[in-house]
Amino acid sequence: MRCWLSPFGNCRKCDGMGHHIKYDRKNRPKRAKECRRCKGYGIRIRVGRHLYNRARRTYTAGTR
Repeated sequence: MRCWLSPFGNCRKCDGMGHHIKYDRKNRPKRAKECRRCKGYGIRIRVGRHLYNRARRTYTAGTR
């Protein structure tokens, strides 16, 4: 059994779409500005991966 873990997850602000949704006067959805949090990619680094990267950098800097 394989478990594929990704260091990235969907952006919480735009739900992985990469942009916000705006509605026009007839209540039809249309594309709005690109998401500031993920810069339009729709993915962000996960919290656990961020902490792991930080710990690894600290350990590496301390052993040099």
